[in-house]
Amino acid sequence: MGVLAAYGVKDVATRIYYGLHNLQHRGQEGGGIATFDEEGHYYRYRGLGLLSEIFTDGEVTRLKGSLGMGSVKYANASKGGLDNVEPLFFHHRSGDFAVAADGNVVNSRQIVAYLEKRGTIFQTGTDSELLAHLVKKNAGEDRIVNIVKALNMMEGGFAVVIMTPNRIYAARDKHGIKPLCIGTLDGGYVVSSESCAFSIMGAQFLRDVKPGEIVSLDRHGIRSTLYSRFSRYRMCAMEFIYFARPDSDIDGCNVHAYREEAGRRLARECPVEADMVVGVPESSLSAAMGYSQESGIPYEMGLVKHKYVGRTFIEPTQDMRELGVKMKLSPVQSIVGGKRIVLVDDSIVRGTTSLKIVKMLREAGATEVHVRIASPMMRFTCHYGVDTSTPEELLCSHRTLEEARQAIGADSLGYLSPESTRESAFGCADPCQACFTGEYPTLLYDDLNESED
Repeated sequence: MGVLAAYGVKDVATRIYYGLHNLQHRGQEGGGIATFDEEGHYYRYRGLGLLSEIFTDGEVTRLKGSLGMGSVKYANASKGGLDNVEPLFFHHRSGDFAVAADGNVVNSRQIVAYLEKRGTIFQTGTDSELLAHLVKKNAGEDRIVNIVKALNMMEGGFAVVIMTPNRIYAARDKHGIKPLCIGTLDGGYVVSSESCAFSIMGAQFLRDVKPGEIVSLDRHGIRSTLYSRFSRYRMCAMEFIYFARPDSDIDGCNVHAYREEAGRRLARECPVEADMVVGVPESSLSAAMGYSQESGIPYEMGLVKHKYVGRTFIEPTQDMRELGVKMKLSPVQSIVGGKRIVLVDDSIVRGTTSLKIVKMLREAGATEVHVRIASPMMRFTCHYGVDTSTPEELLCSHRTLEEARQAIGADSLGYLSPESTRESAFGCADPCQACFTGEYPTLLYDDLNESED
């Protein structure tokens, strides 16, 4: 999911709308924008689908004010529907506010049980609603104190934005698993899941929000509060590998540069004789370039992506993913015919895409297809926002390397090592690789008793 907010920006809804387009890759199931005007009146518009399908009839221009926030929703089969599209809005005697969040709270079931015992009724399945109830549980104290208390009850990987009629609060989990950054625009401020949103808005990047930090954006400028004494940079490796746009900088590391370096290391670790390197559009192209540079094997555009098909990995169901793969890519027969191909992809999750691409390349005349993956074998489920569901769905959770190769029909299969995955970040972060290694940076709470206070 992608979140974006701005304070003190003229025509804020329009700026947010364009900024969200640069975050569309983070979620395609739904989106919304909310604003407050100068009198404290609240406006919101949400919908299902792409932004271009939601805002079709001047809805953006009816969202007044210079203070606003928006989000795009990541597809999740268990948390679908318009009710779960953010920003969420809440009325309260201490003041109205809106919330949006990216990521996942791993102790949400325990917090829900705690709150329901005290009379809370939930309307959605979102962590944003969870946060809203926690913030207001101690209403009457300073709002920043309430937010600090709420965030210290939440464990997991998340980036959250809270908007009141005169202020934006933005916070990042203490492990730094999810990205969040700050920019400046026309004398005001912007916060975004990725810095790539700033360029289209005309904003300038200032810095990343620190792990365990809350920033307040208002007429006083930027104020910082650390809600946790424990903090570390464990950015989700899949942000660098797959989710983020290549023109984004995260925790001091450019995403394209990371992927290109991963491709170079992949060529050193998993060499093969071949005629050309082909990347799977779009997130694998940088790694394919790096593989080509290091190996000396020419890089060619052997696959073409159809522009108007979304990212198949973030479709909510397996049937939709399989249909999406068929619609998404086409091999260039005159390029790949009669050639030995090194097919570079960013990751293999369920194996759906890899199997079908290998088959398509063979049908187009490729004599050999050697698959090289610019990340380690994904053996474990993610608990921080990547919808991998169960271990049984993962290609490599119960297969050896050879069995995985046979399952996707490749002539050979190679993966990047966890060490090179970490070192490709140029020392800017120690990426969370829990889905590869099973070493989770947080307690997962799966086996705890929900009935305990």
